[in-house]
Amino acid sequence: MDEPAYHASRRTLNLSPCVFERALLAGCAQCELASRHALAEREVVACSLEVARINCTTLESLFRERATFALRLPRPGVPLVHAKAMQLQCGGLRGLQAAVAAPTADVHAMVQKAKRNDASLLELPWGEIVASMMAWQPRRRAQTPKP
Repeated sequence: MDEPAYHASRRTLNLSPCVFERALLAGCAQCELASRHALAEREVVACSLEVARINCTTLESLFRERATFALRLPRPGVPLVHAKAMQLQCGGLRGLQAAVAAPTADVHAMVQKAKRNDASLLELPWGEIVASMMAWQPRRRAQTPKP
């Protein structure tokens, strides 16, 4: 399947894509509301609750806003390269997990706990969360031995 056809099918079949899909597919986090579907030998993640999707969209926007300078992100509206998106999502969720003292990295549960504790996502300890984003490193590929 060619890429334009895949993306067109993805938009029509996955009407409510998960905001943190990259982090979930990479194993950095999980979410009790996420449902996975196969599409053209790939996996897509959908959110099953619109209110939760709105909360996650707000959280991701705050991640990007608060980490723009520290991670040298491009101006708003410009798509992120994959490595920066992973650093933002995986590092941000790891920082959120530490900030709310969550036992697991369940995105929905962490957002709910953060909203209960601080009443607003704006009041989270953003210095610690951004530091976690900066410290996050991708997994290194295994080196294959040379013959």
